[in-house]
Amino acid sequence: MLPVITASVPLLEPPGWATAQRALFDLLDRAWRGFARDFTGPDGRLRYTGGLTTRDGVDDFYEVFFNWPQLYLLGGADDLLEQAERHWEGVTRQLTEMGMLHDEYERGYDWFHQGESLLLLYFLCMAAPDRWRRRAVRFAELYVDPAHGNYDPEHRVIRRPHNGSDPSREGLFDGDAYPWLPKEADMYGFPLDWILPPGTPEPPLDADPRLGEEMRRRMGTGDTAVNLSATGLVLNAWILTGEQRYADWITRYVDAWRERAAANGGVLPDNVAPDGTVGGLLEGRWYGGHYGWSWPHGWYSVGHAAIVAALAGAGVTGDDSYLDLVRPALDEMISRGKVMAFTEADSSIRSKWIPQLAEDVHTPTFHVPFRYKDEGWFDHNPMLMAVPTALWHHTASAADRARIDHLRTAAGHDWRTVRSFRSKEEAGHEEPWLAYLAGDNPDYPERILAAAQAQVRHRLARMERYRGTDVPEADIHLWQQSNPVVTEALVQLTWGGPQVVYNGGLQQARVRYYDAAARRPGLPPSVAALVSSVDPEATVVELINLDPEQARSLIVQAGAFAEHTIRSADHTVCDDPSWIGDMYDYGHRAPVVTSASVDVDGPWLRVDLPRSSRVRLTLRLGLRTRTPSYRGPFDDGVS
Repeated sequence: MLPVITASVPLLEPPGWATAQRALFDLLDRAWRGFARDFTGPDGRLRYTGGLTTRDGVDDFYEVFFNWPQLYLLGGADDLLEQAERHWEGVTRQLTEMGMLHDEYERGYDWFHQGESLLLLYFLCMAAPDRWRRRAVRFAELYVDPAHGNYDPEHRVIRRPHNGSDPSREGLFDGDAYPWLPKEADMYGFPLDWILPPGTPEPPLDADPRLGEEMRRRMGTGDTAVNLSATGLVLNAWILTGEQRYADWITRYVDAWRERAAANGGVLPDNVAPDGTVGGLLEGRWYGGHYGWSWPHGWYSVGHAAIVAALAGAGVTGDDSYLDLVRPALDEMISRGKVMAFTEADSSIRSKWIPQLAEDVHTPTFHVPFRYKDEGWFDHNPMLMAVPTALWHHTASAADRARIDHLRTAAGHDWRTVRSFRSKEEAGHEEPWLAYLAGDNPDYPERILAAAQAQVRHRLARMERYRGTDVPEADIHLWQQSNPVVTEALVQLTWGGPQVVYNGGLQQARVRYYDAAARRPGLPPSVAALVSSVDPEATVVELINLDPEQARSLIVQAGAFAEHTIRSADHTVCDDPSWIGDMYDYGHRAPVVTSASVDVDGPWLRVDLPRSSRVRLTLRLGLRTRTPSYRGPFDDGVS
């Protein structure tokens, strides 16, 4: 039987964060139902009558729903999981009819976009592993089994940047030249900019060697660092099955990239020729591969793929040295940082930072270079905090925390500021959350919940404006920009984890919950949760039952995948009922709160919450002491 704690401290004045959290759940429930009604068809597909004329676009259909099963896992409505599954099925049929998928999987595209597409699948596997196991394993086999043509086990490379279910898909585009948009040149410049000799007149786009045969020959074959995100797909299969062959594939593939990084002074290179040679197609350059250090995004794509692979390697082996796939490049960028106003920076992703920084675009703050080419480092931006946060959350090490503290000290803007914006990643509030965990941003829970409310209401207004729009191909981002489901605040506050790494990561969390009565994942109705510390020796969770009449029971799980062990749990206690007062008292007295402790020594702890009650848990955790698994507390063999 699971250890049980029964809350005994009365809930008299519900804290603002608790009522705001439950109000957000209620608003989100109404919002996703409205989106499904107005923007999707009877079988779950998006209302779209056009086609897709390039290899791009699959991700834009799946991304719309990526956090719907995540909301279910947090405690969203019972029927939300079925609805999310219906959308995956409907969109998959829709994209198959367009010729974009084969056997339900992307025919061949880069992993910056494939990673985005697969988040929906990963959360569905997390929510309903038995229903999604076979499909997820079949997809992982596209990379683990060399017979599918994606992986070369001799050279330990994924054979081409555009890969997937169609081994005949070669190069980076169909036709003679890359389907270039003028705005791409303005934002990112051209790939292979060293191909044209200095002083050469700018050729027409359809005759530009940088966008035609040279791009196909030099960038359209061999391995690229962004392919490291494929380890997320294989890690998902390993968590589902426990089969060693998936762990072995991850370690062999990631180890190859670790060796290449070590030979490059620790900094991860971005390209490998088919024979396994770094720079073999780029005249020796360790940079310049597709979605690599030079073009188009630099660290924005390389760093996210690297952290996905590093966490996968550490996850299947228990060896945290896999995180050194990421740290040297991260620290090299930081060492080259400089203070400037964002308005003075050469950033290529201005649309991302303008809403996130708001008036602080004019404030001198710390910028790091995201990209590298022959002339050196360039493309300065404030540090994207997803990677440093994921590192520290995994290791809880002093060194990884010190890096975050250094970035905060160097920043010219106040990390405690909470702004209402929703980025593509449905993230970007790591700085104020980290300040909250450091103990100097106490209002953060209520402020981030208010910001989340604002974004839902903004998305509802967008939905009303664009309802019934016949969406052209150029505007297919409209759906994800109107998706009203926001989960970042709930992930941080209830799970004590950062939002998932968007380009193909799996969820991180200190704790997760199951409704003991409904026997499903997520917080029970009327229950609010707040994680105020993620220190493994003192992970602090407050649980509140707002219902004035009905008791609730939940199970607290250590880690996203029950990979941690709860050694013991201290909890608040109120044994003295005298706080109620005597029969003729007009007021109550202050409850006398003491503490008690229980030994747990497992991944799960049951908490019973009588009506109008609260309990504060201080958990002593053993991090990564158990094999990660989608197995939950209601599965066979678990009470």
